[in-house]
Amino acid sequence: MGAAIGQILGNAVGVAISPVPIIAVILMLFSRRANANGLGFLAGWILGLVGAGTVVLAIGLEASDGGPSDTIGWVKVVLGALFVALGVKQWMGRPGEGEEPSMPGWMASIDGFNPLTSFGLGFVLSALNPKNLGLTIAAVATIGSSGLESSEELVVLLVFAGIASLTVAAPVVLNLVMGERAKAPLDSAKGWLMANNNTVMAVLFVVLGAKVLGDGIAIVA
Repeated sequence: MGAAIGQILGNAVGVAISPVPIIAVILMLFSRRANANGLGFLAGWILGLVGAGTVVLAIGLEASDGGPSDTIGWVKVVLGALFVALGVKQWMGRPGEGEEPSMPGWMASIDGFNPLTSFGLGFVLSALNPKNLGLTIAAVATIGSSGLESSEELVVLLVFAGIASLTVAAPVVLNLVMGERAKAPLDSAKGWLMANNNTVMAVLFVVLGAKVLGDGIAIVA
């Protein structure tokens, strides 16, 4: 089980280093229902990761001998190539010097969210976001081909979801513990993430894309 956890760490960190959901949860912590919305978003985020991972595990993409099948090898090849291409696109689309970065329009409506809509947004951004879904599929494929018992697979999946949720959970916990004193560091973090979103995502996509692509090639070669 330890080996499987080691193999999915990179994918989990890749999900965690996602500026948009971190910015979204920080904006919720400045809303009228700060704590309730932040906790709702975090719950939806975790449930989305665990739910998507459970579905992929149930499908079972490993070969009959318990190892990775050619199908999952090609899935990883396609995902890896796609990530690299997206990384190049993010890099080319980064704002120039002095140019204001653009963020999704729905962020402007976050102040009017309630805990239920916050939960739904967290679920969508973790389970249905193409980048996160791709990394979850790659991680769960690794888990499923590690020869573990079902209970051990679930433990590794929960570890994956826990690590992937650290950066979303941190602002929520900080706000709960520090209250108003958390506003300044959270606002500073939000500003940095908004300014560097494209650069962070470009590097992340290329590094993870190369890893996933390499894993896929190793399986099908």
